[in-house]
Amino acid sequence: MTSTAPEQTSPGTAPAPLSQVELSIGGMTCASCAARVEKKLNRMDGVTATVNFATEKAKVSYPEGVEVADLIATVVKTGYTAEEPSPPAPPADDTGREQEAPAADGELLALRQRLLVSVLLSVPVVLLSMVPSLQFDNWQWLCLTLAAPVVVWGALPFHRAAWTNARHGAATMDTLVSLGTLAAFGWSLWALFFGDAGMPGMRHGFDLTVSREGGSSALYLEAAAGVTAFLLAGRYLEARSKRKAGAALRALLELGAKDVAVLRGGTEVRIPVAELAVGDRFVVRPGEKIATDGTVVEGTSAVDASMLTGESVPVDVTAGDAVTGATVNAGGRLVVEATRVGADTQLARMARLVEDAQNGKAQVQRLADRISAVFVPVVLLLAAATLGGWLGATGDAVAAFTAAVAVLIIACPCALGLATPTALMVGTGRGAQLGILIKGPEVLESTRRVDTVVLDKTGTVTTGRMTLHDVYAADGTDEKELLRLAGALEHASEHPVAQAIAAGAAERAGSLPVPEGFENVAGLGVQGVVDGHAVVVGREKLLAEWAIELPRELAEAKAAAEAEGRTAVAVAWDGEARGVLSVADAVKDSSAEAVAELRRLGLKPVLLTGDNRLVAEAVARQVGIDEVIAEVLPQDKVDVVRRLQAERRTVAMVGDGVNDAAALATADLGLAMGTGTDAAIEAGDLTLVRGDLRVAADAIRLSRRTLATIKGNLFWAFGYNVAALPLAAAGLLNPMIAGAAMAFSSVFVVTNSLRLRAFK
Repeated sequence: MTSTAPEQTSPGTAPAPLSQVELSIGGMTCASCAARVEKKLNRMDGVTATVNFATEKAKVSYPEGVEVADLIATVVKTGYTAEEPSPPAPPADDTGREQEAPAADGELLALRQRLLVSVLLSVPVVLLSMVPSLQFDNWQWLCLTLAAPVVVWGALPFHRAAWTNARHGAATMDTLVSLGTLAAFGWSLWALFFGDAGMPGMRHGFDLTVSREGGSSALYLEAAAGVTAFLLAGRYLEARSKRKAGAALRALLELGAKDVAVLRGGTEVRIPVAELAVGDRFVVRPGEKIATDGTVVEGTSAVDASMLTGESVPVDVTAGDAVTGATVNAGGRLVVEATRVGADTQLARMARLVEDAQNGKAQVQRLADRISAVFVPVVLLLAAATLGGWLGATGDAVAAFTAAVAVLIIACPCALGLATPTALMVGTGRGAQLGILIKGPEVLESTRRVDTVVLDKTGTVTTGRMTLHDVYAADGTDEKELLRLAGALEHASEHPVAQAIAAGAAERAGSLPVPEGFENVAGLGVQGVVDGHAVVVGREKLLAEWAIELPRELAEAKAAAEAEGRTAVAVAWDGEARGVLSVADAVKDSSAEAVAELRRLGLKPVLLTGDNRLVAEAVARQVGIDEVIAEVLPQDKVDVVRRLQAERRTVAMVGDGVNDAAALATADLGLAMGTGTDAAIEAGDLTLVRGDLRVAADAIRLSRRTLATIKGNLFWAFGYNVAALPLAAAGLLNPMIAGAAMAFSSVFVVTNSLRLRAFK
């Protein structure tokens, strides 16, 4: 997809047009790959590029004279693939997604099979090599048989990436993994076929003493196979989390209607939404989604727009009112004239907001990948220097090669590869038990710095459902009777406020009678006969049409309810006002406690909602929030998050609706309520499965603990390398001891990660 934007130039010069393109990049295996592609693109004259490893996309701005084909050619010369991504398919056309998903699933399945086979073959090799009591005659040949497929086939992705990088003069962690495993395997082959290791009855003692002799009988098959299996596990976990990169956009597109009943010559013709044109008139029945943005030309109804705007109270619409695509018609039949279709609709614009937020979100570079840019070349140079130094000093090729192989094996990033995935596996497993889903290690670092938590109101702090709140009965009126008569009449209405009153009345007053002569007065309320009484329920204006005035106490009750942001409904029968019922989106029982817990974590809570300010401030008072931002549209929510970030705040966002998806993706940390929409869940970094806001505090604590464990693992893994490399280069570690030390570092990392199981 391409677009044009003005180029920023110095004052006094005419701005040259800059085109923009988004490219899908293939073949990247780590964050350093993304950095290489970005560096190569930015070296082109006038080109500015950012490459996102997580989404595998490059956003490129380029001047006139540069073609997209030139950009793609540059990426290809760097050793990767590039192409312009296909535009998202409309909801009615699932072809693109159906073709894309199996391809991604197939790659993940192939990696999983490679991992399982490698683990099954590696375990006996490690046990036989490290436990002398298990060794039998010719055990070494069995180990060779088992290790060969792991090193050759299991590690093929590392070898292939290392070869590609070598052809382009680069080295990454794949290079070190490939060289280390091949060196260990190659030395073992030499020892088996040309040394003493292949002799019948040979035993591989687990000797920790330093020895510069006996290299011809030493085997390192367990190092070659074990490193491969461990790193494949890390690669699989990473691939599985990246699989969901575009799920938020798919969830947004799925929200729209699939087909629509268009009026053609007075008759309804059902067509796919993609065929709608501006000016077409279409019918929306109760319960159906509005197909696209438009204007009501016939009918009255209540439209539930909470999924898009955050409004908890459905909006009454009539002829001349604007409606938004993907909102739900909760009342009567509507005829709507389309004013915007396709990419111009509010839903499509929200999809673009989410995409931009996800692509522009700074991805935390993993420490291992950042250091690998220096670490890998240094290790390779050190191994070569060790080989040359020993040959020059002693002339002993066996001792020289033994020391060089020890350098490569001791530096093999096995513990580095395990540091993140093991802590993440244990942390996410424990989180799942507590109702917390952590998407990946890249989202954890911001939890330590978060100081502000933005809470969506509807569905997050509140239940998201209209509920009967207070009942004010006039003097001499029985409250139960008031509920029975009002509830019976409202039960016959489809309006969400009426349904809330009916449900609350049935719960408090028991079974409801059946009304007679029911009539819905559009925009005002309902009227009818219940148990012989002429009952009117609705706005004060509807009572006035029956010449009924609210007495002072009921008028005060109505005003008090509205001051609290609730919807007040008046009830009258037999020509006299009998009571006022207040309806509101109820605050969750746990919300006040959750806000207090978030404050204890050092976070400042902010209530952000599309609802009106009275409602928002009333909810904020109930739960103990001081800062309220109300009456905001979905795109405004993104702006609010960015404004808070511009104030040097690190922002966490908690939400559950489609209207929160872009803000969740923009925030430094997005926490999505699992009871919400798929779009919000996929755009969030953490998902709170139980829908209990108190879990948000637990999620932040667990994320911080998991991050600390990952950083501790990485520190000790690098510390082990820094300490062991000089020893290996000095010849104080033979490869067997190096392999044992490497295994110990892995065990330490795993054991440290398992401590997360005790999190409470």
